[in-house]
Amino acid sequence: MVAARELMSTPAKCVKEQDSIQVAAQMMKDLGVGMLPICGKDDRLAGTITDRDIVINCVAEGVVTSSTKVADYAQGKPVTIGADDSVEEAIRTMQEHQVRRLPVIDGHELVGMLAQADIARYYDAQGTGNLVESISQE
Repeated sequence: MVAARELMSTPAKCVKEQDSIQVAAQMMKDLGVGMLPICGKDDRLAGTITDRDIVINCVAEGVVTSSTKVADYAQGKPVTIGADDSVEEAIRTMQEHQVRRLPVIDGHELVGMLAQADIARYYDAQGTGNLVESISQE
């Protein structure tokens, strides 16, 4: 069994709840990522924010990104995967929740990020195609 921790990207960089949307966007640019975990004051995972969230919910609405807090755009409890959970469990979670990226936790600690691309590098072309298709269904 291949575990999530074997395929995940590390380290996972968090944007803080009190950081601005502009800070989150700059972090995404600097890291070359499209999603960031949001960590609270206790460094526990509090949510996630995507580049799409920023464009659709902030920029398109005319929000002042330099003064709007990331916490205002954290949506509910984030979907996660355990570090020791299997890749198959990660795929089921991605399919069920229609997400392409999962924060990976070990206990209460954020230890990495598992993306559809990480799994694609592990699976053959057929398996990757099935994964992409199932996550992309509306």
